[in-house]
Amino acid sequence: MRRICELKKLTGGRYLVVLEGNFSFPLYGKELDEFEIYEDGVLRDKAATEILQELLPKRARLCAMHFLQSCDRTEYQLRKKLESLFYPEEIVDEAVAYVKKYHYIDDVRYAVNYMEYRRDSKSMRQMEQELYQKGISKEVFAEAVQQIDTPDEIEQIRQWLVKKHYSGSSADRKETERIYRFLLRKGYHTSEIRRALQVSDLYE
Repeated sequence: MRRICELKKLTGGRYLVVLEGNFSFPLYGKELDEFEIYEDGVLRDKAATEILQELLPKRARLCAMHFLQSCDRTEYQLRKKLESLFYPEEIVDEAVAYVKKYHYIDDVRYAVNYMEYRRDSKSMRQMEQELYQKGISKEVFAEAVQQIDTPDEIEQIRQWLVKKHYSGSSADRKETERIYRFLLRKGYHTSEIRRALQVSDLYE
């Protein structure tokens, strides 16, 4: 048995049950009565087993599958979602392992689809940075790159120059530096930018 230190009210009629040792898990209000949980009480072993090995794992799996219904997500995004709902780490791990087993999440697939959809408008470096923010590792990114046709970044730069009405023949140094910095922020390599700027008159 473990002492119940605190009950913190959450949204949606849920409470965070905080045990000694700072271990916590979420339950609905009616479940507090069902398992006889109250502040300064004790969590009985039988109740702990039912909650942590049956009730919450099943609930976390269902939550994970519901979260993945609308669109594909990365493992990182799924973990963050479950953590935001206050599921314990072990239960998060179990739910993630469950959906991975059935390929409901697949980071390589996610990265491939992400790049295929954006390859005509974004540089590889920019897509890598965006995917990194979504939890895609360099190793997963490299594996995904092998499965796509990489974008023609010189053509992308050309399109940006046309869109920005850049003219190499009439642009002054300040304007050239401005467009150069803009393209760097878009993730293009310096060699590609210089090459495109050198022949920019051909785009007019």
